[in-house]
Amino acid sequence: MLESISADCLTDELRKAGLHVRQEVRIGLVYDGMSFVAAAIVEDEVLLELKSVENLLAVHEKQTRTDLRFTACRLALLMNFGAPMLKDGLRRYIAGSTTGP
Repeated sequence: MLESISADCLTDELRKAGLHVRQEVRIGLVYDGMSFVAAAIVEDEVLLELKSVENLLAVHEKQTRTDLRFTACRLALLMNFGAPMLKDGLRRYIAGSTTGP
């Protein structure tokens, strides 16, 4: 499934559950007048980075860690909807942590 479709469906389900979700949120990183966007932020606490790829790569993890560093979020979830089972494509990152997922 495409990342955009997965993001819309997940956002809809989270909102139905009563959570506040913002999609395509500009993060606090600005370079040469350009600002950058994170996938979604839930309850101003959890950054969601969504992918739909066969395998997560180091670049996906680095992007998630970088986005987390430039938000006020305490936690980030990298979710790969391309994994055979969602639990196999789920990574968790804690702000300020230097250890792996």
